[in-house]
Amino acid sequence: MATVSLSNVTKKWGSFIAVDDLSLEIADREFLVLLGPSGCGKTTTMRIIAGLEDPTTGHILIDGKQVNDLPARDRDLAMVFQNYGLYPHMSVAQNIGYPLKVRRVRRDEREERVRAAASKVELDELLHRRPSELSGGQRQRVALARAIVRTPRLFLMDEPLSNLDAKLRTVMRGQLKHLQHELAITTIYVTHDQVEAMTLADRIVILDKGRIQQMGTPAEIYARPSNVFVAGFIGSPPMNLLAGMVEDGTFIHSHGRLKGVPGKGGAILGQRPEDLSLVDPDGADFAGPVFSSELLGDCTLINVGLGGEMVTVKAGPQSGRPVGETVGIRFDRQKLHIFNAHSGERIKERERA
Repeated sequence: MATVSLSNVTKKWGSFIAVDDLSLEIADREFLVLLGPSGCGKTTTMRIIAGLEDPTTGHILIDGKQVNDLPARDRDLAMVFQNYGLYPHMSVAQNIGYPLKVRRVRRDEREERVRAAASKVELDELLHRRPSELSGGQRQRVALARAIVRTPRLFLMDEPLSNLDAKLRTVMRGQLKHLQHELAITTIYVTHDQVEAMTLADRIVILDKGRIQQMGTPAEIYARPSNVFVAGFIGSPPMNLLAGMVEDGTFIHSHGRLKGVPGKGGAILGQRPEDLSLVDPDGADFAGPVFSSELLGDCTLINVGLGGEMVTVKAGPQSGRPVGETVGIRFDRQKLHIFNAHSGERIKERERA
């Protein structure tokens, strides 16, 4: 299969820096997700790997061989795009087999490989149809089969599920994960959807303004975000973040105090919604009026106003509260996240003492 290495890669257009001195190692057979908001540089990074963009500086290696000057067609990779890119006048079978036809693969071999690729994504009964006769999910599977049929050493996927509805995205995520495991092909996947990243990735690279903010497994990033940006980006709903000061072991906020917080000076206190508890306002760490209560079936999200800030508590499905009712919030002291108020970086445990 393939390993990929990016070394000090920068991409500029005039004074605009899309990718800023990015270095990254991608292991053989790894499912790596590039995650971040629009304009963070994730798609540009993928296009540089694909050979569709030239880096301003830096080196790209595939299997240890530098490919900066190698055309995209010679890098032995397959791309799946957001808009599917299917030929409307061709049947499903013809769309899947087109990359093999271009390479002048014999017709009998081509047909056999098309059937095998279609079977992997459950398109066996649809090979005669045209794209206009397919649903969005079926079209996406045709695009996947077209990538699979070539048996490339590297898959590149640029937001392939963005055009699908929520239910279909969930189904396709499972199919993608199983397919990558079955094919054991190195995969680089671009998305702005952190749920996709958390469910699909072996490892996530979070980008912002062209720079890597954090790399790690989904569990590592969720449990220990490296800075305020990552903490607010990962999680659905995201981590609660409150700005204040730490003095004598107490976090001081405009609407309350929280004892037992190590450190000193300006700080941002974070905690996941599922780690907070609703309690009686008397004796609570913070108290405020309910802004909204959202039943999601398996849980209820209760948004509590603390002045100009909002704290979300993830509680049981029977825990809904009326809008305007004053409720108390208790923090779990064992699961606090503390960030430097100026740099936004996580304050490590040894620095908190």
